[in-house]
Amino acid sequence: MQATLFGILGLALLGTLHAQDSIPVQADFQQDKFTGRWYSIGLASNSNWFKEKRHLMKMCTTIISTTAEGNLEVTSTYPKGDQCVTRNSLYTKTEQPGRFSYTSPRWGSKHNIHVVETNYEDYALVATQISKSTGSSTMVLLYSRTKELSPERLEMFTQFSREQGLTDDEILILPQTGEAGSTGM
Repeated sequence: MQATLFGILGLALLGTLHAQDSIPVQADFQQDKFTGRWYSIGLASNSNWFKEKRHLMKMCTTIISTTAEGNLEVTSTYPKGDQCVTRNSLYTKTEQPGRFSYTSPRWGSKHNIHVVETNYEDYALVATQISKSTGSSTMVLLYSRTKELSPERLEMFTQFSREQGLTDDEILILPQTGEAGSTGM
């Protein structure tokens, strides 16, 4: 009986680990090359907040730096109405390079972040599994070092988002910001 229980628990744990591993991570991830300024070009999500705010979203600027402990300090600046808002997040490194965790102090949600693919110089594809008491959601971000990316990269983002179970209504290429975007945002 005990062996059966351990077997069931083992399979349940294996299933949980497999679900987390279903999102790939950049091979030989080099965190130092990942730091610097990025622009959010694409955003895809099946969360309720995304559905409610989708029509208001615009491109934002994100600065990524490494802390002394080897974690990532992520500072995003985005337009909200006629002003710029900045949000800071600390992504904690995990045993696997390219994977990070984050808990939102505001919402209590837990984020499992994967740097899926990047060439460090042009683009980065980042997928996040978000868990909170009301359920879970998926978010995919496409970052670029410039405010524009090739149609091939945009298609790669759209295709990867679909592979994560997101629909075309949940995938958005973000409009560029106006003057605020060129004055430091």
